[in-house]
Amino acid sequence: MADLIVHGGKPLSGTITPSGNKNSVLPILCATLLTDEKVTLLNVPNITDVDKLVGFFVEQGSRINWDRGAGRMDVDHSTFDAARLDGELPSGMRSSVLLFAPLLQRMKKLVVPTNAKGCSLGIRELDPHLEILEKLGATMSHGEKLTIRLKNRFKGARHWPDYMSVTATENFVMAAALAEGQSVIINAASEPHVQDLCAALVGMGADLEGLGTSMITVRGVKRLKGGTFTINTDHHEVVTFLALGAITGGEVRVTNSLPHHFDLINRCFAKLGVQVGYEGDTAFVAKKQKLVVEQPFTTNLLPKIEAAPWPYFPVDLLPVMIALSVRAKGEVLFWNKVYEGGFTWMAELSKFGAHVVVNDPHRIVVFGNKPLRPTVVEAPYIIRAAVALYMVAASIEGKSVVKNADTIKRAHPNFVENLRSIGAQVEWR
Repeated sequence: MADLIVHGGKPLSGTITPSGNKNSVLPILCATLLTDEKVTLLNVPNITDVDKLVGFFVEQGSRINWDRGAGRMDVDHSTFDAARLDGELPSGMRSSVLLFAPLLQRMKKLVVPTNAKGCSLGIRELDPHLEILEKLGATMSHGEKLTIRLKNRFKGARHWPDYMSVTATENFVMAAALAEGQSVIINAASEPHVQDLCAALVGMGADLEGLGTSMITVRGVKRLKGGTFTINTDHHEVVTFLALGAITGGEVRVTNSLPHHFDLINRCFAKLGVQVGYEGDTAFVAKKQKLVVEQPFTTNLLPKIEAAPWPYFPVDLLPVMIALSVRAKGEVLFWNKVYEGGFTWMAELSKFGAHVVVNDPHRIVVFGNKPLRPTVVEAPYIIRAAVALYMVAASIEGKSVVKNADTIKRAHPNFVENLRSIGAQVEWR
């Protein structure tokens, strides 16, 4: 495990080019299993989860040529050998569930360990994925391990899941792309990365409509083709660096910022006193933002930021806003409507001197603009929580340590290098 050594209290200013979206590249990489033709991916981020997935493909005989410096990857699964697979999926990577539909399509049988059920955010159930696979024609048998079988092709079906699950929606569209007949998912997730996967599948020849909506219709085709696809910018990284500029009083500019995804995100920034501007597709925060909480017209209610499945404010970005609120004058209610473990790191935040009241597993109130001090904190295995702890440390004069922060590398390649480019004094130890 690696620690971040932070010498804070200095405004961070400069221009950042964000990396490709982790949550886009992983399902698109899994979808390449649906064809034996070559797929070329551009703007691939050099992150640990991609590394694990590539290693898994190579172990099964696939040919992968990854130019990490250029962000280009050529994928050829024509030599994939199903006989090599013993049922072990990549460990330490929740998104390995995205292999279920593509591997079943290719192998017709999949053996899954039954202990892949959660992470630091809380219970992450497999049931929505299994329901989808069964609805589309797969069969299950339970023992020490779970065995999933598919006879020939998936069968088209209509499915209405309990809630909008990103990975379950992605498994559905990957299974439905080559299914026999038409499939419809109602209550589908619509996050930017789900849209990216759907667009890539269409580029490979899938017949899909409803991209970006809560109802996706897929008419199965007999085969998919290869192609060249560019991984879109990671909107999480855009928000992170804009927030770092704001919390330290600097001016940060982020290129390729996907402004069409940011209306609500920018409103949430404004609730904390941060104004985001644009020059073309470059987003920026000006120097010395005031960081004062905007008061609602209904004065008997606390200002609040609610996070839930898209198009709500993204739940993965809630920690970044929490870090900003620690520095803002006023009180804010944060409501995580998805994960019951999303606020387990509040005790670490309080070590800096932050005032936070945990109401229940889903809601907290932050009382901002309190005196803060440098300290040593322990990062949880939650990417943006580790980032948020770094943000607070960067805003405080003196030396802080964020221990076990290397979970950041799962989503942010060259994180420290990018920070140094905008003036941060920070290093891995």
